[in-house]
Amino acid sequence: MIQNTKCECGHQNNVGTVLCESCGKPLMKDTSSEEVLEMRYDGVARRSQKSNPNWIDKIWNFFSSVKIAVYLIIFTLITSIFGTIYPQESSFISGDPSLYYEMTYGNIGKWYYRLGFSRTYESWWFIGLLVMIGASLVICSLDRVLPLYRALSKQQIRKHLQFITRQKVVYSQQIEGDPVAFVDKMAKQLKKKNYRVHKDGEALLAEKNRFSRWGPYINHIGLIIFLLAVLARSIPGYYMDQYVTIPEGEAVEIKNTNYYIKNEKFTVEYYADDELPPRMQGTLRAKLYETRAVLYECVDRCGDLVQGPELKEVERHAIKVNEPLSYKGLSAYQFDFDTTPKLETIHPVLINKQTGEEYGPFELSIKNPELVYELGPYNLELREQYMEFSLDENGEPITLSSQPNAPAYLFLLKGPDIDDKGEPFLYFPIQLDKQRYSQDLINRKIAERFDIRVQSMENVTFAGPSTSLNIRIDTALPFVWVGATISMIGLVMGFYWHHRRIWLRIDGGKLSLGAHTNKNWYGMRAEVASVLSKLDIKIEPKSLENGGDKK
Repeated sequence: MIQNTKCECGHQNNVGTVLCESCGKPLMKDTSSEEVLEMRYDGVARRSQKSNPNWIDKIWNFFSSVKIAVYLIIFTLITSIFGTIYPQESSFISGDPSLYYEMTYGNIGKWYYRLGFSRTYESWWFIGLLVMIGASLVICSLDRVLPLYRALSKQQIRKHLQFITRQKVVYSQQIEGDPVAFVDKMAKQLKKKNYRVHKDGEALLAEKNRFSRWGPYINHIGLIIFLLAVLARSIPGYYMDQYVTIPEGEAVEIKNTNYYIKNEKFTVEYYADDELPPRMQGTLRAKLYETRAVLYECVDRCGDLVQGPELKEVERHAIKVNEPLSYKGLSAYQFDFDTTPKLETIHPVLINKQTGEEYGPFELSIKNPELVYELGPYNLELREQYMEFSLDENGEPITLSSQPNAPAYLFLLKGPDIDDKGEPFLYFPIQLDKQRYSQDLINRKIAERFDIRVQSMENVTFAGPSTSLNIRIDTALPFVWVGATISMIGLVMGFYWHHRRIWLRIDGGKLSLGAHTNKNWYGMRAEVASVLSKLDIKIEPKSLENGGDKK
């Protein structure tokens, strides 16, 4: 059956409209009811209220539900908590993350990694939740703002009598004198209250703060921009947050960029005992630490491990805490430092235990060793390098980080009285590591005939202090702030201003007045009572609610 939605005033309304968009007459079957009208969106039909929706409308209805939006936000907040239990992989974790979580946090850490919580904020399901929240914000807004705009833009000055008498704040009374003059006086008083007044003979419409109705939707626009900015961080080049450790005098590559950063000089100053409280005296507390850094851009041979990249200096800065080096959106913050002596180079010798002959010494750079060392009739070919040696659950050698905390080198030893294919020899430069991992036991029979050893500390060179920098690129950050600012503007509009409307008509000397507001009904009643008092109509604000005084 086709539903007739044309009002007696001649306006054609959409199916599902509760109140006529023009005159405000209730379009329900029972027009004799005196219940207060439901004024949400001024009774205009929304797309989500279709009685026979197709599959597109069903998707629209799902995302247009405020209840669904609340559930999505709560679920996203709960799941985001899992990402805060342990550090995320994108933080300052170095080495194999699967081993890091298990070795640091035990079985819980192992399952934390396997379940993907170590990459919570980069996971497809978390990003999917953010997309669904964004879709809900967009559809919720469109489902409501378009009908509301249509209703407010088509307001008629002379409203239907039932529309006026079924408002939450109403007043009705017989008046004497000229009705038009009464309306003019009423309009004058309402203008003093900052209302915009429209008159039509013996009818009046007064309205103020309509802009506040758009506050929630401006808030939604800000949130949508905020979410888009957050999602943009997953686009390569838009966001980066990594940590690099740079020994003094060295330059390191900033991964996934075209830049290198050098630690020219690191300085740290400590508080003297008389500058510290008694309980801290006798301890080292950093007063100032500073990295004189130089940022380079690779202009040629980038990634060339043989000749090395060609670099051009683009920026230099003394990095201190809260005083980063900044260049074209890239920022380098002072994060930490390490003054513990670290091996830089050693000069060991190859010893033939059977003959007592020594070959060398040869220079072994801890971080950048040569691939082949010629030592008399013997040669050492480097096959594997481990900066922080460890063994995995299967007993296979691995490196836990890129820092030389426990360096080890797997050489292939070739020469006289050795198999043509050569013999593997695992060498630990640090004596404690040699004992902890039982170097001779690992090397087995070859350890009975050969050894690699540093003869004295004169053959050991230590690196200077190293600095740790936090490298950040966040192209999306300005949009995050823009979205947050727009959202705050929308919140302020909705909280601090209220949309108020007053309708008035005089029929045969009888005044009918109705008023509506979206917030603060007490203020609305008081304002109506104040305006009426200026027209010598004394009435208590409380009596205006639900019909008030109907003399």
